[in-house]
Amino acid sequence: MTPGVAPAPRSVRRVLIASTIGTAIEWYDFYLYATASALVFGPLFFPGSSAAGGVLASFATYAAGFVARPLGGLLFGHFGDRVGRKSMMVWTLLVMGIATFGVGLLPTYDTAGVLAPVLLVTLRVAQGIGIGGEWGSAVLLTTEHGPPGRRGFFSSWPAMGFAVALFGSNLTFVLISELPEEDFLTWGWRLPFLASSVLIGIGVWVRLGVEESPEFVRGRAENRAARVPVIMVLRRWPRRVVIGILASLGTGSVIAMFTVFLVAHAAEAGPEVRSTVLTGLMIAALGECVTLPVFGALSDRFGRRRVMVFGYAVAVVAMVPAGAWLSSGDPTLVALVFVPALTIAHGAIYGGLAAFLVDLFPTMVRFSAIAVTYQVGVTISSFWPLVAVAITGGSSALLPVVALFAVVEVVAAIAVACAPDSRADADLAADPAGERGPVGRAVHGEVGNHR
Repeated sequence: MTPGVAPAPRSVRRVLIASTIGTAIEWYDFYLYATASALVFGPLFFPGSSAAGGVLASFATYAAGFVARPLGGLLFGHFGDRVGRKSMMVWTLLVMGIATFGVGLLPTYDTAGVLAPVLLVTLRVAQGIGIGGEWGSAVLLTTEHGPPGRRGFFSSWPAMGFAVALFGSNLTFVLISELPEEDFLTWGWRLPFLASSVLIGIGVWVRLGVEESPEFVRGRAENRAARVPVIMVLRRWPRRVVIGILASLGTGSVIAMFTVFLVAHAAEAGPEVRSTVLTGLMIAALGECVTLPVFGALSDRFGRRRVMVFGYAVAVVAMVPAGAWLSSGDPTLVALVFVPALTIAHGAIYGGLAAFLVDLFPTMVRFSAIAVTYQVGVTISSFWPLVAVAITGGSSALLPVVALFAVVEVVAAIAVACAPDSRADADLAADPAGERGPVGRAVHGEVGNHR
């Protein structure tokens, strides 16, 4: 592609589709593990522990994947800023696919002893490395293909991939949960992991046909790539890094609490409640597929800050009755938890988050910047299920957990409110020469002149 030439509409559509499909597949793999950690990994891989101890150990392996995410983000981000976004999208998908297929082949503790949980954690770390690079490559490729005034809408497409994956992974477990309990724990839980190999093949094929980001191509033609992009980011924009981490922490905390901790907490009430909760979660995720592009477009019109702060506030409100309503097994109450929390709150936050982070940093260090901000924030959030289980100690009283969650969301909202308005169209309109805002300077390639 010639530097400075806008991509053809057909090319843009292919990028949007490829990013959404690939992201859906990778998040499907990632959240298969999350659902399994809440439902089956405890008794299968940590059987010597108490019930609470098994859940803690299972959540620890879930968190291990998040710990590896910044490593994956930094690795793929480094090469993504120096080599390009497209090739990183393919490699992250392959890493994730191989690791997920491997989980489906693992022996359990009864068969392999302590080797079983060791292998489980190893593959979870590989998943984390893959997903750590996936998010940045997908959102950058789509956002940088989009016109300045529609960055929020374009970035919401790979975000929809996440919602599709959450729907698909929970639908899969709802279906296999219908198996007799013995079959479910023996071989049924393996099927979704093994079947993901087919999806990975499709995703790689689709992604191989996309074009490189025109904004990156233009930036590479006008600027020399930073030797170590992440070092430049940390030295020149530390305040923006902190803002990005806190915004991402608030986003990841919604998912960690509502799709992992609260699902496991409600599942203790029995198989029927478990099935109802998974169904409610699945419906809310399907609804988020619709609201994500809506909120992305709203963030273009009204600014990321307003839309995201609204989302943090709704998440706190939804958390207050969540424990009791989900454990009741009442489908209406379950819906009244998940729809506000995911369809509305997470949709509002996640729909604008990618564009919010993209607009904070210039093109040639942007991938590495996202690795530092988004991946670190969601990694910290992955420990909330562990913290919540430790706080409750097996008790059904969740007031301390609700209070902690509220504090995290308020801090995230304050950080976002203190950030510069990242509406790309507003920045460009006010600063067409690229003299002030990060977006304008990034478009003109003036990385070295950032304040």
